[in-house]
Amino acid sequence: MHGRIELDPTPVTPTRPTQPAPAPMASQPATDAATIAALARRVAKLEKINAALVDRVERSMEFQPSGFSLFQTAIGLERQVRERTEELTRTLRKLEKARVEADRARTEAERARTEAETAREEAERANLAKTRFLAFASHDLLQPVNAARLTASALAEVPMNAEATHLTRQVDRALTTIEDLLKTLLDISQLDAGVVIPAKKSVPLGHIFADLASDFEPVTRRKGLRLKIIPSGLWVESDPILLRRVLQNLISNAVRYTTHGGVLVGARRRGPNVRIEVVDTGPGIPEDQHVAIFEEFNRAGAAAPPGETALGLGLSIVARLVDALGHALELDSRMAHGSTFAITMPMIEPLPPAAPSSLDACTVQGYGLSGACIAVVENDDTVREATTALIERWYCSVVAARGTADAQARQSAVTRQPDVILADYHLDGGDTGIIAVRALRAYWGADIPAVIITADRGPEIYAEAAAIGAEVMQKPVKPAALRALLTHLVG
Repeated sequence: MHGRIELDPTPVTPTRPTQPAPAPMASQPATDAATIAALARRVAKLEKINAALVDRVERSMEFQPSGFSLFQTAIGLERQVRERTEELTRTLRKLEKARVEADRARTEAERARTEAETAREEAERANLAKTRFLAFASHDLLQPVNAARLTASALAEVPMNAEATHLTRQVDRALTTIEDLLKTLLDISQLDAGVVIPAKKSVPLGHIFADLASDFEPVTRRKGLRLKIIPSGLWVESDPILLRRVLQNLISNAVRYTTHGGVLVGARRRGPNVRIEVVDTGPGIPEDQHVAIFEEFNRAGAAAPPGETALGLGLSIVARLVDALGHALELDSRMAHGSTFAITMPMIEPLPPAAPSSLDACTVQGYGLSGACIAVVENDDTVREATTALIERWYCSVVAARGTADAQARQSAVTRQPDVILADYHLDGGDTGIIAVRALRAYWGADIPAVIITADRGPEIYAEAAAIGAEVMQKPVKPAALRALLTHLVG
């Protein structure tokens, strides 16, 4: 009789590691993931082969009539099971090694990402600190320029020979260039720092267009260009000050780079919106520069006109202002065919006509300031002296003071009420021009016309000045504009 060989029917399957493999992260390298997946598939395949071999042994033991044959079959199958088991063990070791390497690579990637994030945050903090410094230091940065402009204007009023007059004009041109570049830098810094917050309201485009035509007509005439700004009765929802600055920059940019032809400005309806277009006959902008042209210091390869300093910042300011306003900005340009810049904003119904204010109703009785009394409140000695010298050249009397308390003390020494109060906004020790105006008005018991001078362009100061019925002038003050405003207020 053939002896029966008893085999353990339990499949010989090596135990798998009990520690679960960590879930792959999104940052795990693709090669590691592919290797681990391939090894996992091989393990599953070997497990299936092992189970099949054990099952084959069981079937052979049931159906083979010969004990010796069964023994040979069992020995052969046992050898195959052992080989498959050893292969499965090697595969599991490879799998574990791949998992360890993947974990190490993932840790390195995580550390590199953390270091990069830390470096980025430090760079952003440094840039923000620089931007905030420039945004809030505008008053101090513009004070010397303001004093120089006023002093140069006072000097121009003094009789002098031709050579001195020529030198004075050169100084004035240099100061104008410095002023423009510094104001542009401050504009960008204030926009990046989020200091400029739009105050949207109903804006009549006709008023803005009329002012722009008056500003740019002399410039285009000197260059031999045609300027056509089409009158408009449309109203839009925007910030009138910021919108005017956007259009100023676009028109100035068009005039600067246009050598023949002219510039056209107009507005048209587009459904519920209004589209303002500034069209020029300039050299055009290459198509591959239509995005980069709005970056700082990028002029698309165009050279600055002779005698002018152009850093390529105007369109960068335009892009930032339009973004702050929530409007849409478009550019259409072809080389040698000119450019069209378009701004789209919501249209709004016109407001009913307002009753004329006392300022609008008054008439100017002449263009001179002779005999007027001007109260000047300015904490900077140089600016105060330059302002006093300039206004006295216009045959006015000046009562100058450093702040509110000083102004009140000096008023007690005079018997005449000022015709106009000219006050710097930022004074010493928390004092402001607004406080000074209120104090002097209270002292005289009269609503004296006032002008607030400031380097800040935020809407808060305009709101404070409007609350007391005062005008606002930006630094550096242009003497001609100051004289015109004082003449208007005195009259």
